[in-house]
Amino acid sequence: MKGVVPYNGFIKVVERPIPELLSEKDAIVRVTRSAICTSDFHIINNAVPRYIPNTILGHEFTGEVVEIGSEVKKLKIGDRVAANCITFCGECYFCKHGYINNCIKGGWELGCRIDGGQAEYVRVPYADMGLNKIPDNLSNDNALFVGDILSSGYFAAEGVKADDVVAVIGAGPVGLCAMMCAKYLGAKKIIAIDIDDNRLEYAKQFADFTINPNIADVENFIENITQYGADYVIEAAGGDNSFELAWRIARANATVFIVAMYEKSQILPLEKMYGKNLTFKTGGVDAVYCDELLNLLSQGKISTDFLISKSFPFEQVEDAYREFSKKETYKVVLEF
Repeated sequence: MKGVVPYNGFIKVVERPIPELLSEKDAIVRVTRSAICTSDFHIINNAVPRYIPNTILGHEFTGEVVEIGSEVKKLKIGDRVAANCITFCGECYFCKHGYINNCIKGGWELGCRIDGGQAEYVRVPYADMGLNKIPDNLSNDNALFVGDILSSGYFAAEGVKADDVVAVIGAGPVGLCAMMCAKYLGAKKIIAIDIDDNRLEYAKQFADFTINPNIADVENFIENITQYGADYVIEAAGGDNSFELAWRIARANATVFIVAMYEKSQILPLEKMYGKNLTFKTGGVDAVYCDELLNLLSQGKISTDFLISKSFPFEQVEDAYREFSKKETYKVVLEF
């Protein structure tokens, strides 16, 4: 089979054997859709220390179950499934408390430490945990982002309370999903912050206000809206200055949720924020709500269809990566 690996600052397609079951808890999935993620570029840029070289990329995919181990109970051959970006056993301390990103037997494995879903077939460990059946009324595209981008947005927004003013830094795919989920969870107002005016325009489908920090003073802008600052701040940009902006625009006693992945170290200047009594929460995503999110998608209460900018046949994966690297692109889908 064919799969995608990093190569000389970009990617290349390699030939690999079709994967086999290594545990009776595994499933083999024939991939039908796979998405390119910013995290894949972090790997290509050597910014993910846990990545094992030559591992096939891809942690956001749908497919059809073609083989299962004897201990897989929730799935059967032929099921359409959406993958969770996190591998987790469901049994350790962290899994039982919902902290699946810290599973002692897993974490971010697919596309990072074991071969992922930018391939024709993929082995999924702990398949009962890591695969979710797609409702009949959803297409593969409808369900594609459940296990990563949508889960990340929901994870970032899950603490939003009714009538909160929520500021979201970064109007990329995760930021947009966070805005959508915050709106669903009852946010009173949503403020989108990005340095790209085109993305800000796109964010208006969820945001009540938009602002470009290269053009206007974000702190004053938000204080004019809220008087004290944002009740809840979501940092989904991962830029050089976006972490500092996040805690500056938060009101005293607010929550600052960091869902971005950084390629450079960030500074937490406690002496400057002393007295603000902020609560910080950081990713990676504990993607424990996939079934719930699939139900919301199935009921039409949320949708991620707006994220797909362009689809490519898998044979054109290099073109797909070039397309995704453009600023005006949101999510690029590989079709198998």
